[in-house]
Amino acid sequence: MQIPKVLLVNDDAASLFALESLLTSAMDQNPYELVTATSGHETLRKVLTHEFAVILLDVNMPGMDGFETAEAIHSHPRSSSVPIIFITAYYADEMHRLKAYQSGAADYLFTPVIPQVLQTKVAVFVDLTRKNLELRAKTAELSLLNQDLRVQRMQDLKRINAELEQEVAERKLAEQRAHDLSIRDALTGLVNRRSLIQQLEHAVATCDRHQGECALLFLDLDRFKQVNDSLGHQAGDELLRQVAARLLASVRVSDVVTRLGGDEFVVLLEGKGAAANAARVARKISVAHARPFDIDGHGVQTGTSIGIALYPQDAGNAAALMRNADRAMYYAKQNKRGGIEFFREELNARETERALWTRELKHALDNGEFELAFQPRAGVANGELRGIDAHLCWRHPRHGLVEARDHVSGVTERGLLERVDAWTIGEACAQAAQWRGSAAPLPAPPMSVRLLSAGVSAALAQQVLARLRACKLPAGALELQVTEQMLAGRRDADHALHALHQGGVSLVVDDFGSAGAGPGLGLLRTLPFAALRIDSSFVSAIGEPGGEDMLAALVHLSRALGLRVLAKGVLTNGQLAVLNSLGCDEYHGELFSPALQAAPMLALLEQAGTRIPPKSHRAPSRANLSTPRKRGHSR
Repeated sequence: MQIPKVLLVNDDAASLFALESLLTSAMDQNPYELVTATSGHETLRKVLTHEFAVILLDVNMPGMDGFETAEAIHSHPRSSSVPIIFITAYYADEMHRLKAYQSGAADYLFTPVIPQVLQTKVAVFVDLTRKNLELRAKTAELSLLNQDLRVQRMQDLKRINAELEQEVAERKLAEQRAHDLSIRDALTGLVNRRSLIQQLEHAVATCDRHQGECALLFLDLDRFKQVNDSLGHQAGDELLRQVAARLLASVRVSDVVTRLGGDEFVVLLEGKGAAANAARVARKISVAHARPFDIDGHGVQTGTSIGIALYPQDAGNAAALMRNADRAMYYAKQNKRGGIEFFREELNARETERALWTRELKHALDNGEFELAFQPRAGVANGELRGIDAHLCWRHPRHGLVEARDHVSGVTERGLLERVDAWTIGEACAQAAQWRGSAAPLPAPPMSVRLLSAGVSAALAQQVLARLRACKLPAGALELQVTEQMLAGRRDADHALHALHQGGVSLVVDDFGSAGAGPGLGLLRTLPFAALRIDSSFVSAIGEPGGEDMLAALVHLSRALGLRVLAKGVLTNGQLAVLNSLGCDEYHGELFSPALQAAPMLALLEQAGTRIPPKSHRAPSRANLSTPRKRGHSR
């Protein structure tokens, strides 16, 4: 029996070869004869001499283009019903596509085509033609049979046609499912990033044509990583599905809800009043997500930080609108988890400033602009020297000598901050080793360093331990200060912290009590901390209503956890007396000594061992540190 034929038309040799290879690779299970042509005129000659199941026709050809060729094919009775699939690399507008369908197109594909889609479409028409050829053959057989058999044969033909129609319907359903997968998120069923970009560009174009407006809401879940860490990824997936359901319930049917990936979602509001409705919709979403989620019997509390950007007020194109909404979301998350933030030009200024500080920090690291200052710590009860805090100072070309920590809060490049931390720890260890190796007998209090990076990675822990070994420092010679914010939601740092502890590094929680809910007492019990450093704001509150009670509670909590208590920023003898009465172990601040450069610190070490000196006998001199006016930072 004759097998179906497929005609492939393309004037470009490379494209013709690529499409021919793609089609021939799928012939094993569904064989057919592939015929090629390179022009419209050659196509018409082929059509006159062959019967084709489908014609794959290039739109842009010299001489007779694809549309003219299609009209000529369908104008001839022999080929008027042959299906034509246009294939083109030209992403035209809808009028261009409409012209193709008016020319008799069965479909319209853009290159590069998805192989499975093209092969499936061709297979449908090949199967249809094969069935038709079978029908013709059977019809010929029926003409040779007697009249008594014709009724039975007609019933067979009806059955075959019904099966064929069912198969065609199933194939169309499979194609629709494949299309849905290409534009939707498999986990939540929401449209995906690719589809959002297309719809956002269309929305922007519509706004430009009709002087309209649209709003983009960029959403990020709060504490999502903690859910994954504590309940597992299946629970995290279920949370995302429930979040998607609440999002859909909070917006209109016409609004576009997208999952970009991870725990990030986007809502596109179009139509009249989109900008005015943006805040109302954001508040509705925030309230909906503030209710606990039921995940496998666990009540999971989360929230949503939302950034809003408006078109055309905040951006000139779709990409800028996405970027500015994302930037507003970041500041909403930075200022208050679960907050709502509209984009404003100030955020661009902060982003510019953040980029400037990042560049300058890299330059400082590469050009030796860093140095250390040292602030001694004393025992509260006896005034003995108990430790030395190493402060990273930056000899900044614009601001002079400043504390680096005051100017890196907006820098988010973790690798860069870890490089700075490694430099600080290396210099502090080298200075500690130099003092310990001095010919004169000096006390050897631990050197304490506060990290700048957002967490303690395994790589940083290895660098610290290697530096300790290189400087031949004993266990307890180095303290690392870790803030509560660095601990919150970062259980992946557990292994690094335990490795540091086992390597002889003392771990201290810095600014205890200043981070709101903090990392949780359970985490403080399980991690190998040696002490808590009480934030200076609690010390300065001594004498205010409830100030001493709060300090007492923090000291008692520290004692319950079996940790030493260090107070920061002690300025007066009265504050020191209160800390002594509460049983605080150590303190630092202007009352004992400001931050010193290396030489004055050495002089203090040489005269150490006595109680707190009177004001007239404080440390020799302070490092000349200045802090410029506070500036805003972006991420």
